[in-house]
Amino acid sequence: MGDRAKGVTCVIIAREMLDTTQSDAAPQQDEPRGCLFALSQPPLMIFLAVIGCLLLMASLHDLLLL
Repeated sequence: MGDRAKGVTCVIIAREMLDTTQSDAAPQQDEPRGCLFALSQPPLMIFLAVIGCLLLMASLHDLLLL
């Protein structure tokens, strides 16, 4: 408790965590995936569509009713 009160933290980094080489078990990528691949995922597209619809409804409400 005394060490935590002074702001001292202990971090242990294993040798495996520092190894950044690609292992043999990792699958080789045939083609690089960019940000368009991430944008094409269905959950993200549904989320962006819902946010877009909410913004559209709010803007139409401001323009037509206020």
